[in-house]
Amino acid sequence: MTATRYRPLWIGAALLACAWVLAWGGYKFAQSRRVTAEKVAQYLRSVDLAQLSGDARAAALRNLARKMNALSVEERRRARFAGDWDKWFAVMTEAEKAAFLDATLPSGFKQMLTSFEQLPEDKRRRAVDDAIRELKRARATIEKEEPEFILRTGSTNEPPELSEELQQRVVTLGLKSIYSDSSAQTKAELAPLLEEMQRSMESGRLFRGRR
Repeated sequence: MTATRYRPLWIGAALLACAWVLAWGGYKFAQSRRVTAEKVAQYLRSVDLAQLSGDARAAALRNLARKMNALSVEERRRARFAGDWDKWFAVMTEAEKAAFLDATLPSGFKQMLTSFEQLPEDKRRRAVDDAIRELKRARATIEKEEPEFILRTGSTNEPPELSEELQQRVVTLGLKSIYSDSSAQTKAELAPLLEEMQRSMESGRLFRGRR
């Protein structure tokens, strides 16, 4: 009689335990599938693009683009500091670089280029300087607060150093003109800086004090 009375409680407890196990399993599965900067770095190290051709090479590039597009804004920045990007870009053709960059442009990127054109030269200069400084600060923060990240990824990437000549061209002519006329290699070198400027635009820092 007593066993019969408590049977619904035991059944409820069992169902609750099953639901918890399923939820935990789903969470762990989602975590394993989540793309991170570390996983991008691991992929860059594990695939030798120079040894691939044809469909396999195209698939590898699509897979890398998919991983980059799956990253959050913060993880995307961290990914720029992780992995052997130079090794991949060194063996990409100009067409492959252009296609990869187009496939991984953040949403609103073209709007940022247009908005930058509308800034006066002094604001353009400040925007470029702020973006370079912010990239360096982010790298220094990662090195200080996440040294294990640098060790895990084997990252040696530093924030992009723009020559004074290129900086002046960006300030004078505007990003849209420079980006449109640049080679795929130059676009790849500018990508981290441009993404940081996009962050500035979205946060409002880029246009603060515009008027």
